[in-house]
Amino acid sequence: MPITTTPADFVSWFRSVAPYINSFRGKTFVIAFGGEMVEDGKFVALTHDFNLLAALGIRLILVHGARPQIEQHSARKNLDDLYHQGIRITDAETMQCVKESVGRVRVEIEALLSMGLANSPMANADIRVAGGNFITAQPIGVINGIDLQHTGSVRKIDVAAINNRLNYGEVVLLSPLGFSPTGEVFNLTLEDVATATAIALDADKLVFLMDTDGVQGQQNELIRVLTVAQAQNELSSQRFQSDDVNLFLPCAIRACEAGVARTHLISRHTDGAVLQELFSDEGIGTMVVESTLNTLRDASIEDVGGILQLLRPLEEQGILVRRSRELLEQEIERFVVLEHDHRIVGCAALYPFPDEAAAELACLAVDMQCRDKGYGEAILDHMAVLAKSQKLKKLFVLTTRTAHWFLERGFVESPVTALPAQKKSLYNYQRKSKVFVREI
Repeated sequence: MPITTTPADFVSWFRSVAPYINSFRGKTFVIAFGGEMVEDGKFVALTHDFNLLAALGIRLILVHGARPQIEQHSARKNLDDLYHQGIRITDAETMQCVKESVGRVRVEIEALLSMGLANSPMANADIRVAGGNFITAQPIGVINGIDLQHTGSVRKIDVAAINNRLNYGEVVLLSPLGFSPTGEVFNLTLEDVATATAIALDADKLVFLMDTDGVQGQQNELIRVLTVAQAQNELSSQRFQSDDVNLFLPCAIRACEAGVARTHLISRHTDGAVLQELFSDEGIGTMVVESTLNTLRDASIEDVGGILQLLRPLEEQGILVRRSRELLEQEIERFVVLEHDHRIVGCAALYPFPDEAAAELACLAVDMQCRDKGYGEAILDHMAVLAKSQKLKKLFVLTTRTAHWFLERGFVESPVTALPAQKKSLYNYQRKSKVFVREI
């Protein structure tokens, strides 16, 4: 931990990643990176991150590229690098360079993944790397009159064989080569292998490490999250994006449309980029999802634990009245929860008083790490609509600490006498909660 970080900060941060650790255990991640990571020496640090992910029980499939190594090898043999629509034209001589370069890169990667030096992040590491003829390929053929020769595309992924290695706790390393039933070898693209593999294995995440931070918006700001529809709009907008984004964003869309839960575009130049992206709410790159990450729904008995985690800190501070697990289970049908990426980050309860056309909004809580994102207001608006659908005409809240938040959202401070008779009889004069009412 950095010297400027206090023990309390470290403990708070470490606890904050626990939900991700629990969620990711046993999940399948496909992570793709170019040969530049090995060429410029940055793969050592990335190895440390892969070791950590494997230690957390994540099923890892690594897909590497080798473009700079191939280009260097071709140059030594005085071969021209020929491309058509961004795809290498692989003749027989170039194919020999491809095989030699890919083999050399793969050996370097396996060597670095095998490190176990004491007093290093790889201490006690036990990574076993698996490889094989997992990819069946076919020739791309002729495009616009240009024969791409030994350049191919993925035809089939041997899902059973890869899962078998993953089930043994091994890390699967895939190279950009594929084989045909007739024994031919084809030069494949990194993005094709990674995308096809993620789709075939129904991966939980597909991660592309690239030269830029992610997708840029109109003001050159980094766009953190895109739905598939938004990503398609970005591609069709004709707004300038980096070559990497134009290459990988269509792959992200293809993967998400085929069932991959999340695809991430992140910079390879940021130390710990994979960890920062996966273990924080904000991330550091662009995440593509099929639809919105946020879900506001009725709570179920399975949500009690998550709701308690939200309420307990506020109860301990005296902001909310303490509720037992038993009471919460009994009243769970009164609650709604807001999920962000399948994690409960907000909740509230609605207690109607139909005889007086009123309802109490209670237990409105948002995770401390998710404040200032509009989640509280989204929950409030939802509860107002819910109350209105029940023919109720006003919402009221009792609060000791958040008066201004409710005032800013149309509530008016009112006397205790404004409460419904049943609620007024239960009012705790020692707590002295303020009453706020809003017409709906």
